[in-house]
Amino acid sequence: MDLSTVVASSPSYGSKAVDAYKKAAATAATVTAYAVLARGVARELLPDELRDAARWAASFLLRGGARMRVPRRRRTFVIRRYDGDGYGDSSLFEDASAYLATRVDPHSMSRVCLSRRRSRDDDDEDYGAFGYCDGDKEGGGGGGHVMSMEVGASMDDVFEGVEFTWTSMTNCDGHDRQAASLELSFDAEHTDMVLRRYVPFITASVEDARRRDRALKIFSCDNGGSWRGSSYHHPATFDTLAMDPELKGSIVADLDRFLKRKEYYRRIGKAWKRGYLLYGPPGTGKSSLVAAIANYLRFNLYDLDLSKAESNSTLQCLLTSMPDKSILVIEDIDCCFSAITRSGPEKSAEQNADERPPDAPPPPKGQGITLSGLLNFVDGLWSTSGEQRIIIFTTNYKDRLDAALLRPGRMDMHVYMGYCCWEAFKTLARNYFLTDDHPLFPEIRELLSEVDVTPATVSEMLLRSEDVDVALQGLTECLQEKKQGKEIGEGGKA
Repeated sequence: MDLSTVVASSPSYGSKAVDAYKKAAATAATVTAYAVLARGVARELLPDELRDAARWAASFLLRGGARMRVPRRRRTFVIRRYDGDGYGDSSLFEDASAYLATRVDPHSMSRVCLSRRRSRDDDDEDYGAFGYCDGDKEGGGGGGHVMSMEVGASMDDVFEGVEFTWTSMTNCDGHDRQAASLELSFDAEHTDMVLRRYVPFITASVEDARRRDRALKIFSCDNGGSWRGSSYHHPATFDTLAMDPELKGSIVADLDRFLKRKEYYRRIGKAWKRGYLLYGPPGTGKSSLVAAIANYLRFNLYDLDLSKAESNSTLQCLLTSMPDKSILVIEDIDCCFSAITRSGPEKSAEQNADERPPDAPPPPKGQGITLSGLLNFVDGLWSTSGEQRIIIFTTNYKDRLDAALLRPGRMDMHVYMGYCCWEAFKTLARNYFLTDDHPLFPEIRELLSEVDVTPATVSEMLLRSEDVDVALQGLTECLQEKKQGKEIGEGGKA
């Protein structure tokens, strides 16, 4: 029996269905009306927090609690900028602004602030307006533009898998003046992470970037006992340095370890400094290594001529006035002090003159400079007058130095700069001619193993022609002549 037969046989069935439908529709309309009324009342009378809680509870009940979590409590830190009025320090604001500049993506943000990037010469110490810079794409260094957030704009940053929201604001600073600020918002449960890891990460990243982007200077002392500086643009780097690759790698690793050990030095109670003694024959690249270290660390150089300091007091003033993150260089330290031990008898001026090489400069004329005065700065009472300092002594004759200069804690790493080896030559060939192979390479390699020639001599020969064939042929002939002279000399001795 089909449905039409049932309806036809029961006249009251259709009317009952219609009545039931009408009652259901009326009930739904009533519920809807009450819901609209309740929503209006709630919007007018209930606070926002209560409405959010009620909305969450209703959603939780309707969905049976599935896939629902309690709303997380948010926290906001406000980082203000102070305009040098003594009411606060703006360094954290500057660090945060510089950090966010590295996170700006002009392709995903509708509004960004565009500004000119300062060149290195605009401000040597504070240079560091880095970030998204179109000039950097071509290695322009000082050109290009910097992008940053516009006032009122927001951007997200992710650190250790946690999302943070930054907002650029302008607020009243409490003295009826408008002051820029940055608001950092995040889930409150990550408060410890922000204070202990995120903010320190931001400041460390900015400090490292500014250090690597700063313009370098080299300072020398004048007769009045003060420093005079000028721009320093030496092109030497560890990539272009002609020396043994293993030794080069150990120096870089030592410098990296030194930079990261601030808390370590503080914990063991030692001054945060590192000493390097560079020794070897003239022309082996000691000055180039100093330049490479300066370029790698981005530390300014302080070239100390001890003949300009008339007394230990003047020397002390010069050394203690050096800022943090600097490199003290004393070249040819063997010519500055006579090779005596402090417990032994002092040698006469005639004896010292006889022991100096013919081409060495005369010793300093200062009346009161002593080795003890210098050592007092290296690791004595005045060694803690600054932090993150590098001390470099160079000498052609290590055996003539006072033993007090050589012990650990003063010169921590002794670096021998020897004659040109095969690996050093390959670096020079790559620097000058962008080549890693040549038919003359096997012969040159054999000759370098038999004769002593400095990297400076090899460089001079390679500079004589821009044609790689001509230059390498000239170098080969030079090495052959040295080999023949060596054989003649050994034959004469025999």
